Amino acid sequence: MSINTYEKEFLETLKKISRYEQAINVMYWDMRTGAPRKGEESRAEAIGQLSADVFQMRTSPRMKELLDTLAGQKQDLPFDTQKAVEEAKKEYDLNSKIPEEEFKEYTTLTSKAESVWEKAKKASDFSLFAPYLEKIIDFKKRFISYWGYEGHPYNTLLDQYEPGVTVEKLDALFSELREAIVPLVQKIAASDKKPDTGFVHDHFPKERQRDVCHFFLQELGYDFEAGRLDETVHPFQVTISQGDARVTTAYNENDFRSAVFGTIHECGHAIYEQNIDEALGGTNLSDGASMGIHESQSLFYENFIGRHQSFWTRYFDKIKEASPDQFAGVTAEGFYRAVNESKPSLIRIEADELTYPLHIMIRYEIEKAIFSGEVSVGDLPKLWNDKYEAYLGITPPDDAKGILQDVHWSGGDFGYFPSYALGYMYAAQLKSSMLKDLPEFDRLIENGDFQPIRKWLTEHVHIHGKRKKPLEIIKSATGEELNVRHLIRYLEEKYTTLYL
Repeated sequence: MSINTYEKEFLETLKKISRYEQAINVMYWDMRTGAPRKGEESRAEAIGQLSADVFQMRTSPRMKELLDTLAGQKQDLPFDTQKAVEEAKKEYDLNSKIPEEEFKEYTTLTSKAESVWEKAKKASDFSLFAPYLEKIIDFKKRFISYWGYEGHPYNTLLDQYEPGVTVEKLDALFSELREAIVPLVQKIAASDKKPDTGFVHDHFPKERQRDVCHFFLQELGYDFEAGRLDETVHPFQVTISQGDARVTTAYNENDFRSAVFGTIHECGHAIYEQNIDEALGGTNLSDGASMGIHESQSLFYENFIGRHQSFWTRYFDKIKEASPDQFAGVTAEGFYRAVNESKPSLIRIEADELTYPLHIMIRYEIEKAIFSGEVSVGDLPKLWNDKYEAYLGITPPDDAKGILQDVHWSGGDFGYFPSYALGYMYAAQLKSSMLKDLPEFDRLIENGDFQPIRKWLTEHVHIHGKRKKPLEIIKSATGEELNVRHLIRYLEEKYTTLYL
């Protein structure tokens, strides 16, 4: 067989896998947006079966033969095929070490665990979820033993979400960030220059919030012909295919910020997906470069656009029109200060920009402890509460606002949380470079002209998909290695102006 024949079969296999994944993602979206409860068991088994089929395709003897042959004649392949082979080989090397039936059992377990997590959170009862979490962690530890690791066992999980990142690197980055944030948080706590936030918790009807969220998605450039907005318990964005990147949000009628900023956050994820090079469709490169790069886009939209003063200079009248009694007597300046309030809080997705990284550090340290064998599942609620007291000076009153607030562990997504903080660092560094090309950034936002911003991000980040590694994207877009000082400078400047 010629190399072209091998390449054609390899690419056809990738396309077949992508079609299976479309079906899985539709079921996942359905499960999170109101699928009938009585179908949970059957749906979880269906997801498990389809995932096992994908697993088999990725780890079959034929896939190994294709990868070995193509890797051996790499120089004869187009660039995109070379990158696709590299990505598939990494997956093969990981997945082939896990017995197929074991993977199917794990996937079925995580599908069931998410529904159990929802029930446990609603009841604020960790004991309902604990047995599932214990099994998931046991699976993950077993998988790490199959994969192997260097340094800390947690490094293997980190690399799956953020290639090249290790415990050693994160410890250094987080230490520098923490040393800058904590004193600033303390100064703000002592400041008497506090915003008036009373109106924030007034009643804002869900239907009107939905209209506002839909409006902001359109304004920011989200393509509704390639997506939709739905309601869920825990907001997420899911890509079904290149022409179908869906957004969800959660409405709180007593705090509109959750839905508005949550929607803008997921919009950033979706715009990334909607602008990946179409030539990568049906391959394993048609995705974000990493979880951290993906998070950089959602945080860029949420914080550097959605929480920008110029954004609310333009759009305050729009939100005031949606809930006129609530915002009567509130100015655009007062609104801007209120939605940028900084104070310790319990819920990660509702945290302000300044304290948000501390929420991530707590989760990072707990996950490290889990996989080094320092803690058991039964220890987690107390450990969680102790760390919130130590880092933020507050203690969760119940499991729902504490250990059960995030969905990630129900899906086995250990190693994911650090990507949120890395994404924040990436986003700040990208903005610093963007300002060199778009010094009129503030004016663009005030004019509602987001196209140049979106174009810059597409050119430097979106279009590449997984052609480039995360740190390659940062280096090529900014001209330097990852530098946490960009984020520190942004936070110091913004919150000193607001509070000090």
